[in-house]
Amino acid sequence: MFKLYGLHFLLVIHLAMCQNLRDLHVTGPLKDMNFSIPEGGGVRFVYQFTSKPPAVSFRATGEKDGILDIVSRTGVLYVNGSLDWEDKKVHRLQVESLDENGNVVEGPYNVTIYVEDINDNPPEFDQQKYTGVVRQNSRPGKPFMRVHATDRDDPTTPHAQLTYSILHHFPNPYAEMLFQINNVTGEISPSRTGSYYLDPQKQDTFTLVVTVKDMAGMTTNAFTSSADVVITVKESLWKAPSTIRIQENSTQVHPVSISQVHSNEADVIYDIFEKEKLPRLPFSIDQKGVIYVTEPLDREEKDSYVFFVVTKDKVGDLVDKPLQIHIIVEDINDNPPVCQQALTVLEVQENEGVGSNIGKVRATDMDEEGTLNSRLQFKIESQVPAVPESNLFYIQQDTGDLQLITRRLNKRIASNYTLKVLVTDAVFQTICNVQIHVIDINDQIPIFEKSQYDSVVVAENLPTGTVILEIQATDGDEPATGSSYIIYQVKEGDPNNTFVIETDAETNRGFVRINKALDFETAPEYNLVISATNPEPLVPGVQYNSSSLTFVKVFVTNMDEPPVFHKTVYKAEVSEDIPVNTLVMTVEAYDPEGDTVRYSLEGDVRKWLRIDSVTGQIYTASALDREQQEIYSVHVVASEQNKAAQKSKVTLVLQLRDVNDNPPRLAKDYPFFCHPLIGGERALIQATDDDKQWYFSTFTFSLMDDTNTRKNWKISKVNATHAYLSPKHTNFEEKVYHVPVIINDNGKPPLEGKVNLEVNICKCSSEKSCFVEVQREHSLPSTGQAVGILLGVVLIIVFIVVGVFLHMKYKQQNETKSHQKDAKGMSELSRLAI
Repeated sequence: MFKLYGLHFLLVIHLAMCQNLRDLHVTGPLKDMNFSIPEGGGVRFVYQFTSKPPAVSFRATGEKDGILDIVSRTGVLYVNGSLDWEDKKVHRLQVESLDENGNVVEGPYNVTIYVEDINDNPPEFDQQKYTGVVRQNSRPGKPFMRVHATDRDDPTTPHAQLTYSILHHFPNPYAEMLFQINNVTGEISPSRTGSYYLDPQKQDTFTLVVTVKDMAGMTTNAFTSSADVVITVKESLWKAPSTIRIQENSTQVHPVSISQVHSNEADVIYDIFEKEKLPRLPFSIDQKGVIYVTEPLDREEKDSYVFFVVTKDKVGDLVDKPLQIHIIVEDINDNPPVCQQALTVLEVQENEGVGSNIGKVRATDMDEEGTLNSRLQFKIESQVPAVPESNLFYIQQDTGDLQLITRRLNKRIASNYTLKVLVTDAVFQTICNVQIHVIDINDQIPIFEKSQYDSVVVAENLPTGTVILEIQATDGDEPATGSSYIIYQVKEGDPNNTFVIETDAETNRGFVRINKALDFETAPEYNLVISATNPEPLVPGVQYNSSSLTFVKVFVTNMDEPPVFHKTVYKAEVSEDIPVNTLVMTVEAYDPEGDTVRYSLEGDVRKWLRIDSVTGQIYTASALDREQQEIYSVHVVASEQNKAAQKSKVTLVLQLRDVNDNPPRLAKDYPFFCHPLIGGERALIQATDDDKQWYFSTFTFSLMDDTNTRKNWKISKVNATHAYLSPKHTNFEEKVYHVPVIINDNGKPPLEGKVNLEVNICKCSSEKSCFVEVQREHSLPSTGQAVGILLGVVLIIVFIVVGVFLHMKYKQQNETKSHQKDAKGMSELSRLAI
C-alpha cells in the first residue's frame, strides 16, 4: 500500500510539473489569499502562484493535514484527498518562494482554505421513540410535547434546515388527524378535531410516525429520518366540581376554601366570570385554582349562586372552556316564626256545632321551606274570658286550623274572645293574637211596619231611578250582621222588573225605584207583593211568614207622548243612477195614544228626496249624484195629526253606489316644449276620473284620427294613469298647438273623454319655463268676454246721457228762478216810483 501511495504522489507531482500554465483557470503572483472549496471531491488544483526572480521554487507550511500542498517547482496549490467540513472547516497555510539556495525570496504569505459544506449528512432524531401525554379537551394548537432532530451539516445553509411532519397516524378513526406538528419546532399539539374528539374512554393510546427532512423538505434529494411517537390520552383535569353546598351564617374565618379546579395547561391565570349581575360576588379564586367563599352567606337573602371559572394565558386569551360553578346555600334554623297578621279576627255563630272550623291562624318562617327548620306547630296558650269554660276552642297542632270543641257559645255571656296562640319551630317561638267575635244567629224574621201601603200614582214619563215609595221592616237580630240586614224584593206583580228596591245599610229602609221606563199603554197598573228577607239563612225551625210581606198598588197615569219610530236609524243603499220617483224605503212610526201620524223630511238640502206624508214611503225627487255627496243624511219627522207639536225624528242615511257616469279628463296643467326643439322631447300627461276608484284607475290614451295630428304628434302609455306626448319632428313654430287627445276609462260601461290639449311651444328661461305664453296675449276674446265688454260700454253711455240730461234740467230751473226774481224786482221799483 505504501508503494501505491508513493506512486500516486509522484504522479501528482509529475502532473503538476508538466502541466501547461494555460490549463489552470487561476494564476497570479504570491500574496495573501482566501479560497472556498467544497468538501469531498478528491484531488483538485486550487491555484498557481507565479514567482519573481531569483525565486525558482515554492514552499507551503501550516495546516496541510496531509491533504493540502504546493508543487515546489510550478507553484500549483492542490488538494490531495477529501476535505471534510464536519472535521475541519478552515485550513490556514503559509506560502513562500525560494531561490536556488533555498533562501526566501517572497513571503511567507497567508493562504486560507475555507471548506464549503455539502449536504452529506442525514438528520437524526435525538430519540428513536418518544412518549407524550395529552389531556382530553386540551386546547387545539397548544403543544404538549416535542420531538427534536439534528443535522451535522452547516446550520447556516439549507442543508441543515429541518422540517417535521406526521407520516402515519395509528389509529385514525376520523377523516382528519387528531394531532398536528409544528414543521419548524417539532411541537406536537391536538388538532381542532382532536381537541373535540379525544376521549380516553374510546381510545387512550395513539402512535404517530414523525419524519424529519433536511433541505427544508423542498427538494427530492433531501435526507429523511423518522421516529415513533407514542401518545397517551388521559382524562381532562379541567372539570367543574359537583354542586357545592355551603351552610349559611358560617362562623369560620373567611375566606374559606370550598373547591379547586385544575387546568390541563400550566402557567394559566384563573379568574371568575359572573353569570348574574350582583352587587357583590362573595367568591374568589387564587392562581392555583382554589375557589374561596369570602364572607358568610345568608340563604334568606340568596339561596344559590352560579358563576364561571375561566383560564387565560398571559395575553388574556381564553385557554379552556368556562366551567360553571353552582353553589347551594344550606339553611340553618336562624329565623323565628312570624304571624301573618298582628291580630287575626274571626267570627263564629253562637249555634255552631262541635268541630266546626271557625278559621285559621297563619304564620310563616323564612327558613327553607319543606325542612324541619321551617316546620311550625301551634298551641293555644290562653283564652280570655274563660267563660262559660276555659277550653272552648281547639287548634290543630300542624295546620293552625281553629275549631269549636264545645257547643256552649252564648253571645249574652261573652260576645268576644281573645286567644294567645304559641307558634314554635325547632328553636324559636312566637305568640300570635286571635280575636273571635260571637255573632248572633238568625232566629228573628224581618217584620214590615205596614202590611199594605197606600196606593202610589206615578206619571208614565217619570225618569228611571226615581224613588216612588219608601218602605220599612225591622229585624230583632244583632244589628249590622247578615242576620239583621234586610233584602227587599218584588215577589209578584212585576214580571218585567220595572221596579227595583234598594236598602239603606244603616236604617234597613227600602227605597222603591223605577228600574225601566213606564208605559201607560202597556201596563197602567201594578199590584206589587214585596218580601223582606235576610242574607243569612234562618236557624232550623224559624220560617218567613206573612209579617215579612207587604202589598202596594202602583197606578200609572197616561201622558201624551210623541210618535215612536220602529228604528232609531234608517239606512239604505241605492245606485246613483236610479230614476226619479224610485221608492227608496218606507219608515214607520206609531203614536202611543193612537193618534194618526204624518211624515215629513228635514235637512234635504239637495232636494233629492220626497216622502209620502201618510205612508212614510220615501222616493227620489231628483237625480242623485255620488260625486256631489256619497253619504246623504236627512231627518224623518213623525208628528201627530191633531197635535203637530208632538213629534219625533230619526236619521235617514242614504249611501250612494257609484256608476261610471263621468268621462275621464286631464288632471294636470297643459304641457309646453322649449323652442326650438332639438328632438327627443316628451311631456308627461295624467288622466283622472271623478267616479269612485275601487282599486286603481286604468286609462288608455290615443290621438284623434286626423292626418295633421298623427303627422305631428305621438302618444305613448307610461302606466295606468300617465302617458307621454311627444312631437314627431322639430319643425314647429313658436306658438300654441291644439292636440286632440282621446282618453278612455275602464268602467262598466267604459266612457270616453275628448280633450283639445293645448301644447305651448315657447322660448324658455334658464329654469326651463316659458317667458310668456305665445299668442295668448293677442287672441280674440271669448263669447262671455265680448258680452261683458259690450254691457260695460252700454252702461257708460247710459251714465253719460243721464248726466247731461240732469245738468240741463238743473240749468233750466236756475234760469227760471232768475227771471222770476228780475220780474219781481221790476214791479217793486214801479211800485216805489208811483
